[in-house]
Amino acid sequence: MTDSVEPHRNDVFVAPGADVDVRATIQPGTKIWHLAQVREDARLGHDCVIGRGAYVGPGVRLGDNVKVQNYGLVYEPAVLGDGVFVGPAAVLTNDEYPRAVTPEGRLKGGDDWTAVGVTVGEGAAIGARAVCVAPVTVGRWALIAAGAVVTTDVPDFALVVGVPARRVGWVGRAGEPLVAKGDGRFVCPRTGGEYRELAGVLTEV
Repeated sequence: MTDSVEPHRNDVFVAPGADVDVRATIQPGTKIWHLAQVREDARLGHDCVIGRGAYVGPGVRLGDNVKVQNYGLVYEPAVLGDGVFVGPAAVLTNDEYPRAVTPEGRLKGGDDWTAVGVTVGEGAAIGARAVCVAPVTVGRWALIAAGAVVTTDVPDFALVVGVPARRVGWVGRAGEPLVAKGDGRFVCPRTGGEYRELAGVLTEV
């Protein structure tokens, strides 16, 4: 590790071959696995798991109990709430109009574009190889299906699929599709938790 935090410092585990900048702030209980990279000024909460080959960009903010699975890419200035799941090879982008060069043909540098971030609410999950195209907000406890491409904001508890992603149902905190009970009422088949939909917004009862 070059310019990295020491393994086990403050109860943070950094696997051999990971690259963690000394300017990153990492709370106890977090584990960073082989070949992962955590950039300068990133802030990782307690008990996070950063998988093999994952990338956490400069200044990215992760809450507690966040999982970024193998080769997940979280580009700055993304903000992820507590308990967020980023599936294998999922991507949170940061460039609305990507180009390698300026209109004049000069290689673009950091001053030639403005990074825009993805915001992910508490408990939300982003499936394997899904792409969230910044700037979008993924609501609390929402579920993004594997391979989906998210180009618009996602409501709390929404289940979205496809390219571009569209809502096809609702999920509860357990991640399972909710069962409609009529009159805008829904129930989680696993936990029995009850929800109500009003004007396209789902809330817990």
